[in-house]
Amino acid sequence: MGSPWKAPSDDSRREMLLLLKKRDMIPTEIAEHFNFTLPALSSHLRILKDADLISEKKQGKNRLYSVNRHRVLELVEFFEDMYDSNLKSLKEYVEGKERKSKKTDIR
Repeated sequence: MGSPWKAPSDDSRREMLLLLKKRDMIPTEIAEHFNFTLPALSSHLRILKDADLISEKKQGKNRLYSVNRHRVLELVEFFEDMYDSNLKSLKEYVEGKERKSKKTDIR
């Protein structure tokens, strides 16, 4: 299995995830949004699939790709936790500066 952190490091793969978030697609539908060959698209899809960020279903002759929402949600939750932590730190810092400022004003 590939790294779910490394796979979205490429701009095109991030864009593919955004497309697949809207709806499931076959490779030719995805390719319409990019300026590269089907073999290149296949390589990007394989990287996303190996990272478990997308899933593949056979539908007749076609392969239908969709976002693995559970796996992507894990990445989102990580960044939300990281962002929340930074916001709390910033809030504590600002509140601490305000308390010091009020103490200085009183004197």
